[in-house]
Amino acid sequence: MSAPEQTPAPRDDTTEADEGLATAALAPDQILPRTGKLLRFATMASVAAAAVLIAAKGVAWFMTGSVSVLSALIDSIMDAAASLVNLFAVRRALRPADLEHRFGHGKAEPLAALAQAAFVAGSSLYLVVEVVDRFVEPKAVTNETVGVAVMVFSIAVTLVLVAFQTYVVRHTQSVAISADSLHYKGDVLIHATVILSLFLSTRFGITFADPLIGIGIAIYLFWNVWRIVRTSLDSLMDRELSREERGRIIEIALSHPEVCDIHDLRTRQAGPRAFIQFHLELPKDISLLRAHEISDEVEAEVRAAFPGGGVIIHQDPEGIMEHRATFVGEEEEEEI
Repeated sequence: MSAPEQTPAPRDDTTEADEGLATAALAPDQILPRTGKLLRFATMASVAAAAVLIAAKGVAWFMTGSVSVLSALIDSIMDAAASLVNLFAVRRALRPADLEHRFGHGKAEPLAALAQAAFVAGSSLYLVVEVVDRFVEPKAVTNETVGVAVMVFSIAVTLVLVAFQTYVVRHTQSVAISADSLHYKGDVLIHATVILSLFLSTRFGITFADPLIGIGIAIYLFWNVWRIVRTSLDSLMDRELSREERGRIIEIALSHPEVCDIHDLRTRQAGPRAFIQFHLELPKDISLLRAHEISDEVEAEVRAAFPGGGVIIHQDPEGIMEHRATFVGEEEEEEI
């Protein structure tokens, strides 16, 4: 007689938070699948939006001859190049850890952000050259209606993209997507000032308005470059997580009834993954097995709060005197 066929166990419905906790527990060194999907889709959406805007602004510049429209076109070309770099970098960052990169490939993201900053800086310099030329040899702006219509369309497309990127950054903490979103947010202001420039030049005959607004846009782009570079260097130099996030980690650890204290907390961010390590002080009289179980319980809670993060916990008996790491500025931080 054949053995009775086994019926698979029913699968319980879980919430998104439960799924995140389970994924973190089963594959602690992997980025959550939902995070990967969001990042990939965000990069593809950025490239697609840039391609549409390049086509629209190219037509507008050809018909108007406005240096302000040209500045917006140059910015979109640089956006497309930066977004392409982002696309490949994010895909690289999402690759799982291997034998040669045991902490993963997350730092591909801040490297991509630095490349974006270089693109934006280059477009700003080119714009400055065009503005100087327009001051020396002023040219009339024509077909203002076409230019305005294209800029309004560009604002609509950019706002939709930025809204989606903001959602992705909030859920993934991606440095590369954040940098990409930063200069697209600047594009909204650029498009609005181009509309102003076209009106002033064609309706009121203020010919210097076009190059003057162009130089203002260039200054704004340089400011964005500095912000992108600063954020990228923070990630590459292993800057600590924010004070709020560190406080959250400490609160999670101390919420366990058998945890006495926590010290030597160190954190950093690499792409969408946070890396967290600390010493956990536990009662002296518990067994090594129980200490291990407590550590695992705390680790699971921390991973749930920081999905896909790498967590390393060292257990110490309470009250044992040992060398502890010291950091410059630690006293001032404790006073605050």
